[in-house]
Parts: sequence; C-alpha cells; structure tokens
Amino acid sequence: MNGVEQNVSIAASQASDTSGDPLLQPFRLKGLTLRNRVVSTSHASMLDEGGLPLERYQRYHEEKARGGLAMTMAGGSAMTSPDSSWGGGQLDLSSDRIVLHLQSLSQRIHRHGAAVMCQVSHLGRRATAYAGNWLPPVAPSRVRETRNRNFPKEMDGADIDRIVKDYASAARRCRDGGLDGIETVTGGHLIGQFLSRRTNRRTDAFGGSLENRARFGLMVHEAIRRAVGDDFAVGIRFVIDEAAEDGSDFEECLAFARLFEREGHVDFFNCIVGRMDTDLSLAEQNMPGMFTKSAPFLPLVGVFKRQTRLPVIHAAAIRDVATARHAIRENLVDLVGMTRAHIADPHIVNKVMRGEEERIRPCVGASYCLYKKVQCIHNPASGHETIISHTIARAETPKRVVVVGGGPGGMEAARVAAERGHKVSLLEAGARLGGQVLVAASAFDRKDLIGIVDWRADELARLGVEVRLNTYADAEVVLAGKPDAVIVATGGIPDMEWLDGAEHCDSVWDVLTGVVPAKDDLLIYDETGRQAAISCALHLARLGHVVSLATADDTLAFETPYPDRVSFRNRASELGIRVVGDLRLIKAARQGNGIAARFRHELTGTETEMTTAQLIVERGTIPIEDIYQELRIRSANNGVTDIALMTGARTEGDDRPQVAGSFVLHRIGDAVASRDIYSSIYEAYRLCSQL
Repeated sequence: MNGVEQNVSIAASQASDTSGDPLLQPFRLKGLTLRNRVVSTSHASMLDEGGLPLERYQRYHEEKARGGLAMTMAGGSAMTSPDSSWGGGQLDLSSDRIVLHLQSLSQRIHRHGAAVMCQVSHLGRRATAYAGNWLPPVAPSRVRETRNRNFPKEMDGADIDRIVKDYASAARRCRDGGLDGIETVTGGHLIGQFLSRRTNRRTDAFGGSLENRARFGLMVHEAIRRAVGDDFAVGIRFVIDEAAEDGSDFEECLAFARLFEREGHVDFFNCIVGRMDTDLSLAEQNMPGMFTKSAPFLPLVGVFKRQTRLPVIHAAAIRDVATARHAIRENLVDLVGMTRAHIADPHIVNKVMRGEEERIRPCVGASYCLYKKVQCIHNPASGHETIISHTIARAETPKRVVVVGGGPGGMEAARVAAERGHKVSLLEAGARLGGQVLVAASAFDRKDLIGIVDWRADELARLGVEVRLNTYADAEVVLAGKPDAVIVATGGIPDMEWLDGAEHCDSVWDVLTGVVPAKDDLLIYDETGRQAAISCALHLARLGHVVSLATADDTLAFETPYPDRVSFRNRASELGIRVVGDLRLIKAARQGNGIAARFRHELTGTETEMTTAQLIVERGTIPIEDIYQELRIRSANNGVTDIALMTGARTEGDDRPQVAGSFVLHRIGDAVASRDIYSSIYEAYRLCSQL
C-alpha cells in the first residue's frame, strides 16, 4: 500500500469506528480504500486559470476533503485534446504542463485523508469552433447539436487514432499528477456520441451494430489501461438511459455496460440519465435543476446496479443526508454523489460524524451554483476559499451588535457576528424571520428556498442571538442597547413609484402572499427577468387563472440560472401562459372594470395597449433606508462602508477611532440596492466576519 492509500485507509478505519451509519462505512474501489461512501462528482467549477488547477481551484476541492468526504472528483469535461474546448473553464489535460499542478492538488486532498479523481473527456460535437483553439469540432457523424450549434467534421481514421492516444496521454498525466483515478464520459460527449444512434450514422466498423458503436469507447479504455497500469482506478460516467425515442434505452445501455465489463478495462460506473444536447434535456435530465424532485433517477440506478457487477456511483439532485443514507442502505449505489450539496456545505460528513446532522447547511435546489459557477445561493464562501473562510474566527474584543431587519442578509449578519463572539440583537418588524424569501417561497416551485431561513433561524437560536419580532426599529430603539456596531438590513419594498397609474396595479408580493386576491384574468409585467414574475405567473396559472406575461427583455426569465430559464419557458408553455417580449410598460389606467396597460416596443418604439382585469408589476425593490439615514449623523463613520474592506483589498476590521458611546453603521443587501439573495448574504458575511 502506497502513502496515498495508507492515508485514506487510516481515515477509513477511523470513520468506521465512529458509527454504524451506512454513509460512514469504508469502501474498496479497485486498489483504493475510501473512508466513507460520500463523494463529490466532476463538475466544471470555472475556477481554473488558463486550463490549470491553481490556488483557487485547489482550495475549493481541498475544503471538501477537509470536510470529511471520501473522494472529490475534479475536471468536469477536462480536455484530452486541443479540439475539445468549449471556450474556457475546463482543465486542459492535453499537455504535460498540468502535471505539476495536479500533483499539488492531489497532495492537498490526500493530506486530509480523501481521494481525488479527474474526469477525462473529449467533447466531440459539443466543442466550439469559435473560441479556445479555434479548431473545428469532430464527431462520429455530421450531426449538429442543438445546444452547442456547431457543425462537426465527421471523424476519419486519423482523427480516431489521434484522439484515442490523447485519452491515454491525459489519463497518464492524471496518474503522474498523483491522482487516484479517472473517469471518461459517455452521454453527450464523444464516446457517447459513438454509442448513440442519434449521433452515430456511420456505416463503417464504428457504426451500425451495438458492438461497432461501442468500438471507439472500448479502444479508448484499452489505451487508457495500457497507459496507467492495472492498479489505477478507471471508470465511466455512464448514461444508463438516454430518455429519447431515437436514443439508447435502458436495455441497450445495459448491453453497452456489459461490453465494457467484459473487456475488463473499467472499474466503476458513475451513472447518469438523459441527454445534454438541448437546454431542456440538460436542465431536467442530465443536471436536474430547481423543478426536479429529489433524487429522480435513484430507483433506475438501483435496477442497473443489480444487473451489473462493477461498483456504482450516482449523483443527481441527492441534496440531503437522509436520501444519501437511503441510497447506500438499500444497496442502490455503492458511493453516493452529493456534489451540489457540498457546494452548500463542504463539511457534511464531519457534521454527520460529530452528531450535528441538523447543522448541515441545506442545498435548496436553487441552481445558483450552475448559474454563478460553484457559488451557492446561501454559502458565500464556496468558490471564494482564497478570499474568505468557511469557518469564522473569534473576534479579539466582543462588541454589542444590533442588526435591523430579519431577511436573509440580516439573519446572516447576525449569525456571523454571533459566531465572532459578539453580543447580537436582531430586530425584525414582521412576525416572522425571512424577509423576501418568505414571498419567494410562497410560489409552488420555490418552496424549498425556505431552507435558507430555517437553517439560519436554528443557528441564531444555537448562538443565543436575541431575536425581537414585531419590533419597529427607530433610532431610539436601536441605540437603547448602546451598540458598538449597527447593521441595517431592512431590504426594500416593491418599486412602483415610477409608473404613471401605479395606484391601479398590484405587486407580485401582494399576490403571492395573498394580501391581494388574484383575479381570473390577469397580466403580469416583468422588468427584471428574475424569478419573481415568472414564479408568480406559474403559481397563478396552476391555480386556474388565465395569465399573460409581458417582459421588457427579449426572452422569458432572462436573469435566471440557465437550467431554470428553459424550465420556466417549458412550464409557461405547458400552462398556456401567453408571453410577449420587448415591451416596456409606460402607463396604467382604469378602463371600465379593468385596467388598460400601455406599452412601448423596445425596438420599434411603437405603442400598444393591452386590457386586463388585473395588472401585476415586478420591477425590483426600492431600499427601505429611513433608519439608516436617521442613524448616519450619529454614527462614527457616517454610515460609510469601506469598499476596500469589502473587496478584500484590506483585511483588517473597522479600525476607526471611536469615542465612548459611538457606533459604526453599515447597510447591506436590498437596503442598498435591489439585488438577489446571494448578494445580501455574501455582503453580510464579508462585512461581519471582519467586524
């Protein structure tokens, strides 16, 4: 046993002594003993620098290793060849320059007792001709991908020989980099393009029969095995059902799997379902987003596992420990992938081992990590490990801190300040904590967002934060506790003042919260492109209302995560919501029993009018800043927050001289400007972790 395996094996024995929990039992994969059953699968973090895994990339993966998982897998769509680029954001395994950096990555991971692998792949037709190395994509046949939009060159014998060698060389570089294994990819990538009848129209030895379509993948794995030896773990991220009428169904995929098993060059299957050649198939099959139920493919993976002999990994919307534990206990998988869950909380396993499962920060399925790569909607440290820490240091001198506003930003400010050891009071005007998240979670499709609030509420209780609900905070109330610091996180109110005739309109907030009843026939106007308007539209349409939506953008849900954008459009179409783009609302007026909404076309300037029983408007928020303005003149810093401190250019805390009885004043989140949940939480963390 080498040093790497010894570190992992020791950690495994420690974990097995801790608990009988199925998740914490070790597992033997090839020659590697993994300390438990929890892994993070390969994904494109976009943290590379010129295709290399430098400090940011390494620290991101290291945090998960520090947090206790068994294995982290790097390099989503890592390039085997120069013509396998989608334009940036991939590890580049096509030259030896990466080996030194992989060695550094593997050393970081191994020192914490975890293993590390890398995905090794050629994109085939998914590559781009218009960025990266500006080379034409290649594929088994000249079949264009809808999502990628490039027309590929049909591969000839020279292309096949070159790319097979490139796969082997890339795998060797991973081995030389000290990694514990690699995986290739079927699915929408090149090996899968050969396997599938949808993309393989060849009539030579690489097309037609099942055996011929498998030939390229088998050649790749044979070459990889020769390059890395018998002791190095080699797997496939393997599609077990393309979920397409003209694609490979479960039975055909199972037949392919048995071919790979028979040849003996594959050590595990990392099972996925569906395609990735359209926005919708990517969002609802291959990388399920907000609209997908928890662990949608786990039962099918269990069937696959019972009919194959190799170890099985699976990751797809497995967001919580209970589901992961079920997957292992019921022998549906051997290793469970909790990839996005580890972006939300990289310390999941350690918390389970310490008996602190209730303290795991939940993945709420918001898809923010797919939109703003590896940035969780409510974990500000993920992806920022070189700037801020996942653990909060205690302050040298405890202070009295008052936070005004109990939305996500205010709750985060109170939590972080309390973790620093400060005495914290949180004042909220409403009867519940949560702010705008309560409004968002009122919509059917966004109810899981309430986890952002619930987790923080539990943490505030654990930390002993004084939470005062139904408390309107004027200056005297705030200053009664003689604070050293005041954080204003009062959020905003719907922006309606700009509109001529606003008195005839309702806000999305009014309707979602039930303050104003929705009428049978209504029109929603969206000027932000965020989730609020379209979530409201879907919510009301499901309740039986006739809904139209006009937007100033050229497409629906313009400012939402890309996997959700297409799902929003899909559901709007299914529910019969009429959507009109490029229209800016300029006036609303009463017309009989209804409302006449006047619009100006964004491109032509032409004015049109729509009549509706109810006009609902979404245009972001106006800051609630009365208390901030009232306190500014009495504060030591005039309410000015040092931008250098917030951006990491200066790392010391607020060091302005303060006289007895004075306080520093800051405001965060939508109390500054209309933004999103992540922005308010990130701002609160950056500020209060240095308070």
